[in-house]
Amino acid sequence: MDDMLETGRDILAKQPFSRVMQAELVAWSKTETVLRVPLNDNTQQHIGMTHGGVICYAADNALTYAGAAALGSGVVTSELKINYIRPAIGSALIARAVALHGGRSQAVCRCDVYDLRGTDEVLCATALGTIARLPSKPETEQA
Repeated sequence: MDDMLETGRDILAKQPFSRVMQAELVAWSKTETVLRVPLNDNTQQHIGMTHGGVICYAADNALTYAGAAALGSGVVTSELKINYIRPAIGSALIARAVALHGGRSQAVCRCDVYDLRGTDEVLCATALGTIARLPSKPETEQA
């Protein structure tokens, strides 16, 4: 396993909500981010489909990793737009993200979220996000 992926997995393991979601960083490089989130009864909404918040979580985290690959560590999502295309009813979500453009302080990234149905990946959502580099000092400490 390469150092970047190992570092990314360590960061994910430190996120309490990502542990609740049982998220797994499958791939992370300068050109690709792949995040997997297993689906079960606890990730469904009341009519049996995956809750939109679970899908958005997968997109958000994958986008942020793609942004970090472009900008370096210390980044957050500053904007996110998601389009839900079809219900997710499979066994897992696969979020695939890339940075479309990285500047000095922000990156624009895209993520496609797939519903794993057997061995098939079915597109269920697509997202576009702006990932911003955090200032070196928290705002509360700046004058």
